[in-house]
Amino acid sequence: MTWTAPQITRRELPAAAGEREMLQSWLDWHRETLLAKCTGLTPDQLVEASTPPSTLTLLGLVRHMALVERTWFRQRFAGEKVEDLYDLERNIDADFDDAEASGAEADHATLVAEIAACNAAMAGRGLDETFIHDRSGQELNLRWVYVHMIEEYARHNGHADLLRERIDGATGD
Repeated sequence: MTWTAPQITRRELPAAAGEREMLQSWLDWHRETLLAKCTGLTPDQLVEASTPPSTLTLLGLVRHMALVERTWFRQRFAGEKVEDLYDLERNIDADFDDAEASGAEADHATLVAEIAACNAAMAGRGLDETFIHDRSGQELNLRWVYVHMIEEYARHNGHADLLRERIDGATGD
């Protein structure tokens, strides 16, 4: 039996909540939206490029967001000494360029696991806690990371909408 991306149920967003709960809820909703865009697709469908020669695929987006989650929450903010998910020194776009149907199930599981690891690393941390960005030298706080991650997912979920519609005609938010 061929693996297909599992069904994802998105949670309801609160209409009124404190800042941390609201940020976490919107981030979780966007995380679930990306995974929902993959629901029911086969590995071959997940690696269908938007418009060749572009390497933009749903699986590439899944891989990219796993990388972004790890980079911002665990490596930069929490200072965890975890390796990069992909060989970015060899190819800065390895998350997209190296996406292969044979790795779809593992890549999907990696994003799900990375989300859980990031949530665990952020548990009990304050939105005003800061870190120094390794590239820019700027001082950023956890609030900034949450807002950036929501923006990152929102942008890429727009790409996912178009990719999914191209693959099988499915539309919706």
